[in-house]
Amino acid sequence: MNSNIRESKGDRIFLICNYVFLCILLIAVLYPLIYVLSASFSSTKAVTSGRVWLWPVDFSLTAYKEVFNYALIWKGYANSIFYTVVGTLINIALTIMAAYPLSRKDFKGKNLFMLLFVFTMIFNGGLIPTYLLVKDLGMLDTRWALIIPNAMSVFNVIITRTYFKTTIPDELLESAQLDGCTDMKFLTRIVLPLSGPIIAVIALFYAVGHWNEYFDALIYLRDQNLFPLQLILKNILAQSEIDPSMIGDIAMLQSRIGLTELLKYALIVVSSLPVLIIYPFVQRHFVKGVMIGSLKE
Repeated sequence: MNSNIRESKGDRIFLICNYVFLCILLIAVLYPLIYVLSASFSSTKAVTSGRVWLWPVDFSLTAYKEVFNYALIWKGYANSIFYTVVGTLINIALTIMAAYPLSRKDFKGKNLFMLLFVFTMIFNGGLIPTYLLVKDLGMLDTRWALIIPNAMSVFNVIITRTYFKTTIPDELLESAQLDGCTDMKFLTRIVLPLSGPIIAVIALFYAVGHWNEYFDALIYLRDQNLFPLQLILKNILAQSEIDPSMIGDIAMLQSRIGLTELLKYALIVVSSLPVLIIYPFVQRHFVKGVMIGSLKE
């Protein structure tokens, strides 16, 4: 017996339109990434003349040599890794400690605490009061200035709380309590092992935020040895900018302009590559966690 369902002509047309639309969307998203990567490996003349379309033209590592010759680039990588790893671990710990009690039905006053959390999403002191607070706490020009002020996101707390409410059944808690399991053991031995998807989601959110940290570092840090990668890359690009009125030689001016354009593409690749490498490993959990944690209530 043939179990295949025969598609109508309208269904086939609809399916073809979907494939065409998705292919166009894929090209629109993928092509800029390919172009940036190809341009970063091309020569300055090829980039400035617009000859780069899909593949590298006149293959060259000039841009990457200029980037990695900068003395602080490796220090910036090490700093960003520290901010990302330590900051994300603190973020996850605080988020879980806030979200889990708020997901429990037997936690008295949870609505009040939830109201206070949401209040901070709408109202805040602003940039100057925040700076004064960081200064009074003695965190200016320290690594903690990029970690403690952003130690927890209320948005991620809400997502995690919703995941706990919809994924961890009350019957599981009651069964564990009958066996003499304490709340801490229930959290560490049962809840957390079952919460891999949402932990992966918030870990990715926090990690990308720390990796792309730029503005807070610009405000709170003065010591270049503490600068994250993004701020160091910004300084590299700023030092490569030129004033045409100060260069009389047309050939040298064109060369400097071409190098500046080339550096932009190389800096994008250098700053984005670690995140692009990590994402495929958490993508499966990321999709599952977002769907369960944000759409169900």
